[in-house]
Amino acid sequence: MEQHKIIKWGILGCGKIAHKFAEDLTTITNAKLHAVGSRDIQKAKNFASKYDADFYYGSYMQLSNDVEIDVVYIATPHVFHYENTLMCLTHKKAVLCEKPLAMNSFQVKEMIKTAKKNEVFLMEALWTYFLPHYEYVLDLIESKELGVIRSLKADFGFMTNFDATSRIFNKQLGGGSLLDVGIYPLFAALSILGYPDKVEAKATIGKTGVDETCSIGLHYNNGITASLFSAITKKTSTEATIELENGIININSRFHEPTSITIYQDGKSKVYEFPVDTNGYSYEATHVNQMLLQNRTESTIMTFDKSLELINLLDTVREKIGLYY
Repeated sequence: MEQHKIIKWGILGCGKIAHKFAEDLTTITNAKLHAVGSRDIQKAKNFASKYDADFYYGSYMQLSNDVEIDVVYIATPHVFHYENTLMCLTHKKAVLCEKPLAMNSFQVKEMIKTAKKNEVFLMEALWTYFLPHYEYVLDLIESKELGVIRSLKADFGFMTNFDATSRIFNKQLGGGSLLDVGIYPLFAALSILGYPDKVEAKATIGKTGVDETCSIGLHYNNGITASLFSAITKKTSTEATIELENGIININSRFHEPTSITIYQDGKSKVYEFPVDTNGYSYEATHVNQMLLQNRTESTIMTFDKSLELINLLDTVREKIGLYY
């Protein structure tokens, strides 16, 4: 692609996260929301009007048939990621698909295979990887300034009123804490420690058959451990704490989104702020634009291998807790 080209985006699905993403897209100079697709034409029309999209469609297929679109952001519930992504890829559309990329490793492998076959870009939208505070933490760990890691603790829990029909509690829609929010502590462990040698997990399965809480222990042959927790029925601090030889890094509340970090060393603490002027989705969208302008079909950061590792780990945890979709 020409380096000065405006990347034309399509958004598939008009839920809460799609609104945040569309809002951030308006802040990127070489990005334009070209079209939005929903199964509800009125929703699509309202969304298009709000974010100045040129076109709106009452079906996902119509969106994927729009020849002007360079890349589609898929913001539908987990269970639809696989079919929505395959449809866009086979229509030669690059895809940024919300996490989790799919429901299991079989689906993820098929998606990657289809992207390669059609020679189009595909990336899992794990926005945390691209946020300034998280990049800083990864660089600090890699520098060994605080020595080697001893342990990691991360949680993500929120309290929501029980509603059997809501996406969060509905098994048919891939509900439960693990795929919705537990993916973030698992991602933190993978990106900071790598793939574990042993996995332990237990969960509280609610009346709709989904995990309402999930506790995960990861063990590494070098003695490092990770203690992870997720919940949809309990609010937690939603922090990530990395203990190292010579200090502690705490990624403060809501560690997965733009936030601050506190470093504890030699009896002192220092807070580092990372102010951002968007919702935070602009960073991953900017990265996708760069990848497309470089004619890449795979992210240099959120690679296919990383998505495969993440889904394999999710599959392993689900097996341990007896959660089958």
